[in-house]
Amino acid sequence: MLCRRPCPGVFLRLFATSCRRSSLHPSQPHLRTATALPTLPVAKKVPFNVSAHGRSWSDPYHWMRDTSDPDLAVLLAAENAYADAFVGSAGGGGLRAHLAAEMRARLPASTATPPQLWGPWLYYQYVPEGKEYSVLSRKLRPSSGLVGTLLDYLSGSEKEQVLLDWNEVAEKNGYVHIGSCRISPDHRFLAYTVDTSGGELFSLEVKDLLSEHVIFSSPDKGVVSLAWSGNNESLFYTVCDETLRPNQVFCKKLQSDEAGFLVFTEKDVNCCVDITSTKDFKYMTVNSNTRTSSEVFVIESDNLREGLWPIRKRVDKVQYFLEHHNGFFYILTNAPVNDTETTTEGYYLARCRAEKSLVDRWQIVTVPDSDCTIQDMDIFHDNLVLFLRKNGTPLFCSISMPIDVDVQEPKELDDLNPWFFPIPSELCSIVAGSNNDFMSSTYQLVISSPVIPDLTVDYDLRKKTFTILHQEEVTTISANLGGLGFQSNVSSIQQNMQLVKTSQNWSDLSKLFSCERVEVISHDGVSIPLVILYSWGAHCHGESPGILYGYGAYGEDLDKSWCSERLSLLSRGWVLAFADVRGGGDLSWHMAGTKANKMHSIQDFAACGRHLIKQGFVHQNRLCAIGCSAGGLLVGAVINMLPDLFSAAVLKVPFLDICNTMLDPTLPLTVLDYEEFGDPNSPDEFEAISSYSPYDNLAPDVCYPPVLVTASFNDTRVGVWEAAKWVAKVRDVACPSCSQSVILKTNMQSGHFGEGGRFTHCDETAFEYAFLMKALGLDDVAMM
Repeated sequence: MLCRRPCPGVFLRLFATSCRRSSLHPSQPHLRTATALPTLPVAKKVPFNVSAHGRSWSDPYHWMRDTSDPDLAVLLAAENAYADAFVGSAGGGGLRAHLAAEMRARLPASTATPPQLWGPWLYYQYVPEGKEYSVLSRKLRPSSGLVGTLLDYLSGSEKEQVLLDWNEVAEKNGYVHIGSCRISPDHRFLAYTVDTSGGELFSLEVKDLLSEHVIFSSPDKGVVSLAWSGNNESLFYTVCDETLRPNQVFCKKLQSDEAGFLVFTEKDVNCCVDITSTKDFKYMTVNSNTRTSSEVFVIESDNLREGLWPIRKRVDKVQYFLEHHNGFFYILTNAPVNDTETTTEGYYLARCRAEKSLVDRWQIVTVPDSDCTIQDMDIFHDNLVLFLRKNGTPLFCSISMPIDVDVQEPKELDDLNPWFFPIPSELCSIVAGSNNDFMSSTYQLVISSPVIPDLTVDYDLRKKTFTILHQEEVTTISANLGGLGFQSNVSSIQQNMQLVKTSQNWSDLSKLFSCERVEVISHDGVSIPLVILYSWGAHCHGESPGILYGYGAYGEDLDKSWCSERLSLLSRGWVLAFADVRGGGDLSWHMAGTKANKMHSIQDFAACGRHLIKQGFVHQNRLCAIGCSAGGLLVGAVINMLPDLFSAAVLKVPFLDICNTMLDPTLPLTVLDYEEFGDPNSPDEFEAISSYSPYDNLAPDVCYPPVLVTASFNDTRVGVWEAAKWVAKVRDVACPSCSQSVILKTNMQSGHFGEGGRFTHCDETAFEYAFLMKALGLDDVAMM
């Protein structure tokens, strides 16, 4: 394929070096002559021995666990100075700023979500011009007709009411992370949780939207989920224990000066508690969950004296998700059917009468076909919306409610006459809007992909039509957007999705960028989905640099939604690839990458990297990797296994010291993670964990690639010491020349999710991209 610009190889700077990695990767920067860099930080060693299952090993960097140790603060400051100098020298000193300016220029001056109707109000969020964070606001629904419009004007009902301004909280505290926001059913109160330290110990506040004053602040820290009772008098909320496990449910009566009273306590340390209300606010549901199983209790929203009553007791690997409609509980579950011994492969829809004496008499409403799974549901007065996945493709459909048939045998989904939502033919991400109004007949989705800027679409469930409300603006490329059709399964899921022509088209960037999904064969013959993105004009076959992204844990899908920051790499010929390795995804795919199966995730990621090189998408010496949190474990394990596969990597708040962390049940989330990674108290599971632990498997004198490791000092999910220990050990045991390009950057104010502001995020991403370009020797000003 002819390129409109020279291939990246034309601008490579070659350096002579005695390092073995440099002979394999000639584009690596030669740092021994880089006099502008500060002295490479060296961490102190303190003797410490760890023992488990008859084995003992030394961990001289264990002291970093004490985050109050002044030596740690000194070390992190030195590491930050070194990292800033390393990246700051890229492109002659201006590359990071140049990239950040590019990314900021693509952001519109201000952004806003389309208003969503709930009762008499239109709710929406917007980011004011020049601000980092969102503002939650509302306006009264406009009246119809000339008289109504005049009355709106005279009464001032057109005036915007600001409910919560994240920017004000950030300016006051220096950091803000809003957890949950819940409007009361009568629209009088706003309950929200806020973290101002980064440690995710959220505090609860309740604001009276009439007086605009905060009327309640919970003395408890670590509030997680919120739910209003149907009578607007009580707020339910969950509180964490010292390990950040939500384990208690409290109820606060707003008209009482007394503190919230305890409703429920989960004593099992393997379980977390969540509180929700059904869509119609008639019942509260308490869900006690492990990673793969759940137990559900309900309480009548307006009759709290009756107390909680169980729907079904917990069964291993069985989950329940419950809603209420017209006297029935509708339940998504994978519980065994017909008293068989094993759970079903995916979820099916069941229902039972919403009566204590009848909750054990379930009727199965529908079981999907073998190539289709139900992922979730949402319920309204006149419709049930099902979230589906068919052959890896997300689908949404609506079914008219109530379901009047006396269900004796499970129905085929087609027998319920579903309407399948028209959706784009090339997509990777669909996220439901808030859709709070139980009486609404409109369903809102946000649709996105690597080549589709975020679309907000309203689906009319009565008329079976859709309206495109908004598409994210990308200021520097709007003129190049092309039209995209959509597909819809209009009658039957067996007919697959069909292309339908209408006057409504949304825009995508497929004329500028290729986005394809391929299947990569892993070590055991299993096919791994890989999404590959590159520029038609800038990509050079066999020569381009690239990044492979991975996560592969907790059943979470890898984020492949639109991101304008990626344009800074795509326009320079980079390939971006997203590997959906085992450990993420639906239940069976998730379980195939947990505990003793974790090596599947690691081998899958390696297979995807080799595929990119073998097929010529990426040059063999220019493949990079990025992993965040548990994704950092994935990338770190592959680097140990195949140190020459990646030429550079970014590990963001990475879980690297898994063996030592899992051996300490006092650390936050550790016991909960036994179900994901294994219980180290079991010798077999301990051996499985230690076999891939990135920190424990660093090998002496190995030439490791350049790696940027980021951490957050207040991170409670992955301790800052995990990144610091890993970098210190690489410096200690690995090739001295290569370890100079392993750097640590720590945010001393934030937590696991960073600072969150849109401009700050551009700056952080620019830092990562500048590092990768420098690491590959592609930071020449002539290439910018």
